[in-house]
Amino acid sequence: MWLDPTWQGGTIRKDCLTACDASTSMKAATTPYIGRLAPSPTGLLHLGHARTFFIAHQRARSAHGMLYLRDEDLDRQRSRPEFSAAMREDLLWLGLRWDAELRQSERLPIYRAALDRLLAAGLAYPCSCSRRDLAQAMQAPHEDAAAAPEDDEPIYNNRCRPAAASPTAAFATGCNYRFRTPDQLQVAFTDLHAGPQSFTTSRDFGDFLIWRRAEPGDTSGLGLPSYQLACVVDDAQTGITEVVRGGDLLKSTARQILLQRALGYPTPAWFHCDLMRDHSGIRLAKRHDALALRTLRARGITAAELPALFQDHP
Repeated sequence: MWLDPTWQGGTIRKDCLTACDASTSMKAATTPYIGRLAPSPTGLLHLGHARTFFIAHQRARSAHGMLYLRDEDLDRQRSRPEFSAAMREDLLWLGLRWDAELRQSERLPIYRAALDRLLAAGLAYPCSCSRRDLAQAMQAPHEDAAAAPEDDEPIYNNRCRPAAASPTAAFATGCNYRFRTPDQLQVAFTDLHAGPQSFTTSRDFGDFLIWRRAEPGDTSGLGLPSYQLACVVDDAQTGITEVVRGGDLLKSTARQILLQRALGYPTPAWFHCDLMRDHSGIRLAKRHDALALRTLRARGITAAELPALFQDHP
């Protein structure tokens, strides 16, 4: 089952940007459970992915809910069809099943529509900064660079930010686009696993990328949505009621809550799993070939034995 790529969504809600709490406990009690597995086909799934997806599957099934498989294949440089096929094979080997699928690369018009709405509301603006500019704008390196979230970015220095929020002209190629965050706004939410969380704009994160300009080889010249925008739009369309993912995305949750408020989308419940680490204490990543599910299977390890490995790599 594939979703209609023409869905547009609701209307802009600028007033929601000032709300400070993202509580979802009452909604979770009255809404049928809808969850998702959202792997990216940029490498082979490893043991950490397996645990997170296992938890997501378990929570959906225990709630008698629905589960989507979302192929997050927007990274054109690293996504490979063979990785997409491998992740499905690995998930089935784990015993996981899903009820519907969607592939992000087939949904670009939806993301563009969301960007256009943000531009029209004065909540996004073009940014011409280069990657070197952005690197120089970083206020401080992450204390543990190896553990920094893959989707994290430096706190922007507002070099391209307009003095006042105002509607932006029609989309132009060759530009990145940023979401304009309210200054010094606390974004609070309660994670169902990690507990109460709070992030403040201008301190923990700044205006963040929501659209990346076209890379060499992109014949359309239109570029691609960022992880933040695509994730928010997809969660809204599929009616996700609970997001289960790794704890390295807690800060991204604050960004996504702001986008949800701006676009008039509901905010789901959040469940961020503990990150798995190797025996040296380094967070598992796709470079850990020894702990790739494909490698473990080749060693004769069965899916039934994985829970013990989960405990062996806290």
